[in-house]
Amino acid sequence: MDMPTSAARLRNVTLASIAALAALSLAWELWLAPARPGGSLLALKAVPLLAALPAIRRGHVKAYQWWSMLILLYVCEGVVRGMSDTTAMSRSLGWIEFVLASGAFGLIILCVRAMQAESESSNQARSATPSNGSASG
Repeated sequence: MDMPTSAARLRNVTLASIAALAALSLAWELWLAPARPGGSLLALKAVPLLAALPAIRRGHVKAYQWWSMLILLYVCEGVVRGMSDTTAMSRSLGWIEFVLASGAFGLIILCVRAMQAESESSNQARSATPSNGSASG
């Protein structure tokens, strides 16, 4: 069995990070510390995260580019809620969101760099292979 490449390993960790952020968003707003008793529509913030998972899993660079910007909204929300929510549980969840989203941001950047490096090395390997054409001279 082939060892996964560094880009594939980073992609898997990125996927896990985004899935954990989605799970946290749902648990936070539906059970752990919802903004309103019985659950909150803020749980819908998990929908974009869940929708991104298939494109991230397939390694679409455009998805990574978009999420490198969009994940920062979750970073900001984590900081704001970590500093301003009224309950200790909700503040703690805000800081957890901050850590998960910041980690996902870093992983997205590393994953894109690894994918670019692998693409460049495969392009160089293809161009270094001799062609079947005849030599001129």
